[in-house]
Amino acid sequence: MQIKRVCVYCASSSSCDSSYHGAAHQLGRLIAEAGITLVFGGGGKGSMGHLADGALSVGGRVIGVIPQFMSDLEWAHRGLSELVLTRDMHERKRLMIQEVDAVIALPGGCGTFEELFEAMAWKRLGIYGGPIIIVNTGDFYRPCVELLERSIAERFMDERHRGMWTVVERSDQVLDAIRNAPSWPAQNRDFAVI
Repeated sequence: MQIKRVCVYCASSSSCDSSYHGAAHQLGRLIAEAGITLVFGGGGKGSMGHLADGALSVGGRVIGVIPQFMSDLEWAHRGLSELVLTRDMHERKRLMIQEVDAVIALPGGCGTFEELFEAMAWKRLGIYGGPIIIVNTGDFYRPCVELLERSIAERFMDERHRGMWTVVERSDQVLDAIRNAPSWPAQNRDFAVI
């Protein structure tokens, strides 16, 4: 699979453990070194800022997508290749996932969770068909994966839905995980309702 453009969901918190920021910076650098365009939420703080800085430090193309009100609050990263301003959060999320080859979720808060789960819902419904990679830095996503497994066990999702996402432990495993992710044809919509 040729990877040209990826979307990364991550946090704006500057208060979390610095290991999360380090993992974000590394991921941004690795994406850029591979010649892949990075699309993210456009913020300049926390993991978002470190992700963008990692990519920019090696000359990568970085596109931020941020609502106008967040830009007005001066939350946007000021050194990006391109900054796209949106009317609201819904437009932001739609533009971020549009025309990307993969979605990657780093640890984060409720905004990151919402983006990750929306991507999963879209994949289940056949709206988005690319890989979804969950980066489990410091075992952060273990409870989330357990919840997804319980949803399968309780028959809210089909066993085959487990193929919608891939969990990796480190940023340097992301690109291989994208390349090796199982295909997700539109016909999988047939078992969206179980």
